Amino acid sequence: MTSYLLAGSAEEPVSLAEAKAFLKVDDSAEDGLITTLIGAARLHVEGVTGQALLAQSWRMVLDAWPDNRMVKLAVTPFIAVTEITAYDGDGAGHAVPLAQFLSEPDRLLLPASVAGMPLLRERQGIEIDYVAGFGTDPEDVPADIRQALLVLVGYWYEHRDAVIVAGSGAVVPSGFDRLVAGYKRVRL
Repeated sequence: MTSYLLAGSAEEPVSLAEAKAFLKVDDSAEDGLITTLIGAARLHVEGVTGQALLAQSWRMVLDAWPDNRMVKLAVTPFIAVTEITAYDGDGAGHAVPLAQFLSEPDRLLLPASVAGMPLLRERQGIEIDYVAGFGTDPEDVPADIRQALLVLVGYWYEHRDAVIVAGSGAVVPSGFDRLVAGYKRVRL
C-alpha cells in the first residue's frame, strides 16, 4: 500500500495575522519566516498525528482488496472517496462504482463482492482517490490543534538556533505533545 498527496489544502489552518498576533510581532520584516514556520508546524503536526488538518486529496494504491474487507486509510480524518479505479492485466483502468462502499473516520469498508471489478493486474491494481481533513476552513480544525501550531511556531521563532541545529520538527516545546496526544494514532 502506497499513498500519494494529489493536492494540498489551499490555505494554512493558522493565518499569518493570527501567528503574528500570537508572537506579538507588529512589523512585516519577518513575514516570510513566520509563514515558513506556519507551514513547517502544520507538516510536523500532520506527520505526528497522521491526520490532514485541512482538506487534502490523496491517492492510495493497493495490489488487491484486503481479506478483512477494510482499507485502513493512511491519512485521516476521511471526508469522501472521489474515485476508485481498478486496472486489469492489460493496464486499462475501470471506474468502480462508489455507492457500494461504506466508510468510517479512518477506513473504507468493502462489500462482500465489489461490483465492477476486472481481473486485476499483479501489482498496483487499485487506486483509491479520497479527500481527508477536518474540513475546508481553518475554523474546522480543532482548537487544540490550532493552539499546538501556534505554540510550535512561537517556539521555533524564539529558538531559531535549535531549529537549525536539530532540524525542523525535531525540537518541540513543553506541552506540545499533550496538545496533539488525542489525535495520534495508537498502533497495537
